[in-house]
Amino acid sequence: MTRYAHIKRSTRETDIDLKLRIDGSGTAQVRTGVPFLDHMLVLWTVHGLFDLDIEATGDIEIDDHHTVEDVGICLGLAFKDAMSDPKGITRYGSAVIPMDEALAQVDLDLSRRPFLSFDVPLPGEKIGTFDTELVEEFLRAFAMNAGITIHVRLLHGKNGHHICEAVFKALGKALDQATTIDRRRADAIPSSKGTL
Repeated sequence: MTRYAHIKRSTRETDIDLKLRIDGSGTAQVRTGVPFLDHMLVLWTVHGLFDLDIEATGDIEIDDHHTVEDVGICLGLAFKDAMSDPKGITRYGSAVIPMDEALAQVDLDLSRRPFLSFDVPLPGEKIGTFDTELVEEFLRAFAMNAGITIHVRLLHGKNGHHICEAVFKALGKALDQATTIDRRRADAIPSSKGTL
């Protein structure tokens, strides 16, 4: 099974070319024009063992919002496309990841019912030049377009950078778990209804 997707999306605000391989080795080539987002997506890729290649340009002279949200949309669409056949998957994923003093928890369900619960109080409005409110915007765009129920919770943490790192690493680990093929399930859909 090849679980791969290539998404191209152009608007008046952004131009994005994104390739995602679910069964990868953690290889990331990420160029969004938003350095902090690049850093978070590399962490997500490495810890999820995906392969990700993104080339994005956007109106960052205004601010980073459109680029961050649209990359989230495209990554969600790619994930949904790559996971279009859910037969045999574990479906659920959960990870609790420490990053120094920060401890973040991500629980998710590849349910095709999009939802985001984001309980992550960040200590400041900025990390460098990056608006911290964009973390939730990115995750919402990803969840809604991927069709994933995602719960994100901060258990401990004071440093905004550490908190965000823990969140993105936990998201990668939980998605790796959820997308793993359970050989006991063979070709069955992981639902008592017979469909997701």
